Amino acid sequence: IAITDGDFPTICSLWFDYDPVQGVLICATHARSQIARLIAKNPRCAFEIASNTPPYCGVRGKAMIEVDAAAAAQSLPRLITRYMGDTNAGLGKWLMSRVDEELELRLKPVWISAWDYGQRMEPVKPA
Repeated sequence: IAITDGDFPTICSLWFDYDPVQGVLICATHARSQIARLIAKNPRCAFEIASNTPPYCGVRGKAMIEVDAAAAAQSLPRLITRYMGDTNAGLGKWLMSRVDEELELRLKPVWISAWDYGQRMEPVKPA
């Protein structure tokens, strides 16, 4: 996500999951992180979700962020499992050991744009 920080935006890569029922992106961050401090000042952000492998496609948008400390206990394990496959891995254990210091971030999109270059790109041959 990108958030205004004075004259320049601050960009922070975050793990995310999508809640199709509520139409929101779910992320988590530490309560004392810089991104949490910036969100407290201004809950508006820009975001992008894109593939690093061809054919390039993705979605970007603008969103309002709602913060919920209590919900992090449910969302953090889901994010860890999604990105690491197991909450018992070293990083997963460490993150869960401080779950009471984490915040759930709910990005509610107010504008979205998507792109897909699949039709314009030729297949990429493995190196």
